[in-house]
Amino acid sequence: MAQLKITLRRSVAHRIPEQRKVVKELGLGRVSSSVVKPDNAATRGAIVKIAHLVSVEVVEG
Repeated sequence: MAQLKITLRRSVAHRIPEQRKVVKELGLGRVSSSVVKPDNAATRGAIVKIAHLVSVEVVEG
């Protein structure tokens, strides 16, 4: 099953609270922090909400 590596590229300072909450729930803290999450609908939906703040790579695993 494929996984997604999500990296926070832009700060969440001065962003709306919903976007800050999504970033925190994904496990991202500081700029340049990364997490690996399963490629499923829930993860994709969270990424769509903060697409302008993150970069995403597909990791085969």
